[in-house]
Amino acid sequence: MAEISYKIEKEIGVLSEAPSGWTRQINLVSWNGREAKLEIRDWAPNRERAGRGMTFTKDEVRKLVKFLIKAELDK
Repeated sequence: MAEISYKIEKEIGVLSEAPSGWTRQINLVSWNGREAKLEIRDWAPNRERAGRGMTFTKDEVRKLVKFLIKAELDK
């Protein structure tokens, strides 16, 4: 099995923390040397393991922000 590498290019924030110490984070992450993308993902303490997450391109992030702003205004 091929080795998987990652580099957290920019830490944006922690959304929540579980009693186990795992945290749900928003970061800009590069996997296997590829271009960094925005991710929302669960991380083990010290980031020794990563859970499943969602990855967004810059265009998807822009659309997501617009949708969230519109949803908040429609309340």
